Amino acid sequence: MIGSENLKKFFYNLKKYYKYSVYAAKAELKSEITNSYLNWLWWFLDPISYMLIYTFIVEVVFKTTEQYFPVFVFIGLTTWDLFSKTVSGSVKLVKNNIGTINKVYLPKYILLVSKSFVFLFKFLISFTLIIVLMLLFKVPFSWQILNFPIILFIIYIISFGCGTILSHFGVFVEDLSNIINILLKLVFYFSGIFYAIATRIPAPFNKLMVTLNPVAFCIDQFRRIFLYGAIPNYLLLFLWFIAGIILIVIGVSLINKYENSYAKVV
Repeated sequence: MIGSENLKKFFYNLKKYYKYSVYAAKAELKSEITNSYLNWLWWFLDPISYMLIYTFIVEVVFKTTEQYFPVFVFIGLTTWDLFSKTVSGSVKLVKNNIGTINKVYLPKYILLVSKSFVFLFKFLISFTLIIVLMLLFKVPFSWQILNFPIILFIIYIISFGCGTILSHFGVFVEDLSNIINILLKLVFYFSGIFYAIATRIPAPFNKLMVTLNPVAFCIDQFRRIFLYGAIPNYLLLFLWFIAGIILIVIGVSLINKYENSYAKVV
C-alpha cells in the first residue's frame, strides 16, 4: 500500500516536473560544450576513443579472437557508461544542488531524472554509432534489433532505481561516493565489457555472472540482438524489470520520507 502511494506520487511528480527535467538536462548539455572547440563532437569522440583503446589492448596485445570485437566492446562500454554515470552521479546529487533545494521545493528524485536524461541522451548518441560500426565491419542486420528499446528501458530503470537509493544515503554518508567508486570498478570487470563471459568464465559461474549482474545481463542482451540476431531472454528481462521497479519504490519511499531533513543535514 505504501509502495503504491509512493509510486502514484512519483508518477504525478514526473508529469508535473517533466518540463523542468528536460530544461535542466538541456542546460547541462549546453554548459558542457560552451567552452569547447569541438563542441558536441565530443559526445561522439569520447566513446569512440575508449573503443579504440580497448580494441587495441585486447585485440592486439592480448590477441582476442572475438568476432566483430570493435562493435562488441563498443556496446559494452556504452551500456556501462549509462549505468555507472547514473549511479555515481546520484551519490552527491542532493549536496551539489543544495542551493536550488533551499530556494524552491523540488522532489529530490526529479534532480536524478534530469541528470539521467543527460546520460540517456549521450547513450542514444553513442548507440547511433553502432549502426555505422555494423556497416563498417559487415555485421549482419536482424529484425531482433527492434528489441533495443526494451533492453534500454530495463538498464535505465535499474540504474535509476539504484540512483534514487544512493542519492538518499549520499546525504547522510560522507564517504559513500568513494565506496561506490570502488564497487563500480569491481562491477566493471565482472560485466564482460571487453570479453565474452560465456567463453572466458567457466560454468556455472558464467551463467551466474550474466544472470545476477544486471549490467552484464543487459550488455549480453544488446550483443545478442545487434551482433548475433538472437532472441533476447524475455523472462529475465521481465524479472529485472520487476527488480528495477522494486528499487525505484524503495528509493522513492526513502526520499519522500526524509527529504525534508536533507537541507538540515547538508
